[in-house]
Amino acid sequence: MGKIKELAKKTKKTFAEEGAKSLLIKTKGYITYHLHGKEKNQKQYKDIVFINGCELPHPQRYRVDHQIEQLESYGITCDKVFYADLTLEMLKCYRGFVFYRCPVLPVIEEFTKKAKENNKVCFYDIDDLVFDTEYTNQIKYLDEMTKAERDLYDDGVNRMGKTLKLCEYGITTTSRLRKEMKKQLKDVFINRNVASESMVKYSDDALKLKRDSNKVVIGYFSGSITHNDDFKSIMPVLVDLLKKYDNLYLQIVGLLDLPEEMELVREKVLTAKFTNWTELPKLIHSVDINIAPLEDTIFNEAKSENKWMEAALVKVPTVASDVGAFKEVIENGKTGFLCKNGKEWKKTLTELVENEELRNQVGQKAYDKVRKDYITTYSGKGLADFISSKLNKNIFFVLPSVNISGGTMVAMKHAAILKKNGYDVTLINAEEGENNIASDGMEVNVVSAMGREFRCRSYAMVATMWNTLEYIKRNGNCAHIKYLVQNYETNFYKYNRKEKELANATYNQVVNVEYLTISRWCEQWLKDDFNDKVKFAPNGINLDNFPYKERKFKGKIKILIEGDSKSFYKNTDESFKIVELLDKDKYEIHYLSYEGEPKKSYYFDEFHHRVPHSEVGKIYQECDILLKSSILESFSYPPLEMMATGGLCVVRPNDGNAEYLENEKNCLLYKPGDYEDAARQINRLADDGSLRKKLVQNGRKTAESRSWQKIENEIIKLYED
Repeated sequence: MGKIKELAKKTKKTFAEEGAKSLLIKTKGYITYHLHGKEKNQKQYKDIVFINGCELPHPQRYRVDHQIEQLESYGITCDKVFYADLTLEMLKCYRGFVFYRCPVLPVIEEFTKKAKENNKVCFYDIDDLVFDTEYTNQIKYLDEMTKAERDLYDDGVNRMGKTLKLCEYGITTTSRLRKEMKKQLKDVFINRNVASESMVKYSDDALKLKRDSNKVVIGYFSGSITHNDDFKSIMPVLVDLLKKYDNLYLQIVGLLDLPEEMELVREKVLTAKFTNWTELPKLIHSVDINIAPLEDTIFNEAKSENKWMEAALVKVPTVASDVGAFKEVIENGKTGFLCKNGKEWKKTLTELVENEELRNQVGQKAYDKVRKDYITTYSGKGLADFISSKLNKNIFFVLPSVNISGGTMVAMKHAAILKKNGYDVTLINAEEGENNIASDGMEVNVVSAMGREFRCRSYAMVATMWNTLEYIKRNGNCAHIKYLVQNYETNFYKYNRKEKELANATYNQVVNVEYLTISRWCEQWLKDDFNDKVKFAPNGINLDNFPYKERKFKGKIKILIEGDSKSFYKNTDESFKIVELLDKDKYEIHYLSYEGEPKKSYYFDEFHHRVPHSEVGKIYQECDILLKSSILESFSYPPLEMMATGGLCVVRPNDGNAEYLENEKNCLLYKPGDYEDAARQINRLADDGSLRKKLVQNGRKTAESRSWQKIENEIIKLYED
């Protein structure tokens, strides 16, 4: 209903301001856009999306379609969407957003807010001074409106101004617009209107046509009714010339109220309605001289040089007021003519009417200029460089799954730290599911790799498992490929030769892969066995998730076994064989598994399955001793998490826990495979209060030294050049 009301309001406004004819044109443009202009494939990730707030086909073609052509020609992938169709979900799919003439809506306010929260960048593009009534008050035509009509118009202007202020940067067409926009924005880039390749084709086709050699025609392509006063400023000159030269005619195209003074030469005035842009080159080519009069106002200074450029494409010379963009781009007497007053207008037009050779000469030079500097394919580097310079570095973490696991949680934490420090971060889920994930309170965008094509540029894509590296090599258009190695994944596959080979090969790549790790053990074997250059940062813990709780050791002592029963390297079978040696009246067994179900042979008192990470700390607090028997881990989190809560640890040593576990200081280690030794260590903890006190104190110190806050800068350095 909101969109319908908005459309009804716009319809009333257009009818009041511009009449039935203009309303019909805009309505056709709106329908065309909505039927044919939307991106068909919404399952792509691209660099930029243009949010179009203009129903008129002509402006949106120049400022949306043509700029997309420019950017695509320089490797910046783009989409477009009508502003009323904007959704918050689109935040996930692009790096930057260009709002063109968009009046503010609640969704735009929310969208721009969330874009900034996600370190994505919003640009505002506008090609007229219609974002502040300070400027539009200079349009004389608006004074003819009723109060209700004027209020409606001013509301639209103010709402565009509000959207502009919600953005960080601007893109516009002229120096004057840039000057005014910079009062509200950090920086503004001038990207002048240019011709598309299709415009060039239609213009070249028009050049093959012949003009009526018995006539000299002056063309005025008015555009809209707001140009009445511009035309009146040179009308006396035109009347005099039309009277003087029998073969001189005036062609008027578009919405224009023909003044009464022109009635004296009515038979020499040709009129045409708004013409489809594909036919416009033929109409422009049919005239001999193009005129672009403008009154010297701030509002008109902001007007672009479109009329000169479109005429130049068909080698028609332009005479324009010495104002704004015309003054900036036309080389007077060479690529066009500039006039300051009626006297200069009369002198210049007289000379052109009488001198065909001069018309041809200037028309040709203007043509050469626009073919060199005003075609989309060749003119987009400045815009591409500007947008690229403003976008934040973007990093994709490719995850085999977003299900809870130690390795996944580390990658998510790294992503959250990077986002906190200004990076545009996205998690790519190799499975289905695009629900965002929060890591320690920092929400990170998630997109699924299933059925989605990634066509954007990226600063870095980060593999988090061997098969995700292969995905990046197939899909990534990135400056850096990084591989966060958290384990020797070759050993994940006990007898599967093919997967062992594929996993192992990822550590020995021809392409430039930057290896990162959070384990000294992994750092060492990557260097020793594969000669890889490796960047290391220590692993960390969020102590807020694992608060300290004093244990009483009264009643039954609770032992926690943690690990996936399906993963042989988690070795949970050994833990359950150890507890079989313990007194069931003295100990209570808890089992925590994120994935696998307990085997029939397992004895336990309570099973905790797929517990949200935010709740895991409570389970550790409930238990007194962690029994951990993994044989292969990059970095073993559970002992560190248990120590943070004030619990005790009996652990089988492996390369992934040797980095921080010290036997008899912050934990007790048992001999691998020696069940009786493990049971003996558990009984020692139950019986020796002084030993418990020492291990708890040192364990807490170990956990505190690994706080993410203390190592955050080291994590960021992993992802820098």
